[in-house]
Amino acid sequence: MTTAHQNSFLDRFDRERPLIGMVHLPALPGAPEFDGDRDTLHERARTDATRLESGDIDAIMLENFGDAPFYPETVPSHVVADMTAIASTVADAVDVPLGINVLRNDADAALSIAAAVDADFIRTNVHVGTAATDQGVLEGRAHETVRRRERIAPDVAILADVHVKHATPVGETAIERAALETVERGKADGVIVSGSGTGNEAALEDVERVVSGLSAHGVQAPVFVGSGVTADTVGDCFAAGADGAIVGTALKEDGVTTNPVDSSRVESVVTAAQRVLE
Repeated sequence: MTTAHQNSFLDRFDRERPLIGMVHLPALPGAPEFDGDRDTLHERARTDATRLESGDIDAIMLENFGDAPFYPETVPSHVVADMTAIASTVADAVDVPLGINVLRNDADAALSIAAAVDADFIRTNVHVGTAATDQGVLEGRAHETVRRRERIAPDVAILADVHVKHATPVGETAIERAALETVERGKADGVIVSGSGTGNEAALEDVERVVSGLSAHGVQAPVFVGSGVTADTVGDCFAAGADGAIVGTALKEDGVTTNPVDSSRVESVVTAAQRVLE
């Protein structure tokens, strides 16, 4: 059965197959590589977000990418506080849907931040099932996340990874079955198919299997490609059936994930996506 959230998520965007651009935050206070300057964090996030919006990206997702090594499941309160402050800066600077991802797998924190800044969606890496990761074994908390969402942020959509990158699934290995469980039993509003790591291409066969597997069971939740999308590959992702894409590394200066957003690269990816949809 498809929920109201699942039916409405894609309606938030003007483009038929939306592109979500990443704002990868440098290390936050408390992380090993924090440089001691909060003002710079805010300015960097604001600049990246406005470049994405100016380049006609459909939505923005904020992520504490620089905080490695990541807390496995629950981040400290100071991380939530700083991400909320930065998310508020971004929300004030742009007028496109905003998403929150708190690494490694703190969906509760992401929901709390989203509720505070009126964001539109969150991403959770392990929503159902179990994954072996460099942070240890992570278990999905869909039962907590969905109930918490209904209490504090009922309009926030949940995008959940299937066979998330930088991890190995424990148990169910058929990606189409895992996607079905994520939506039907985990009540996610959309699923994300990624490659093995940040910037690595997702296997188009995996995308096709997830799309066809959901369709075969009458499930209409959108499928996003979550890594490795470039101007050269975005058309292939859409041809495989993806409803949208999350783009990060390809939009950065010199194609380096931790670099600032490059407006010319944004234009290239957006133009390539629009060409496919014409």
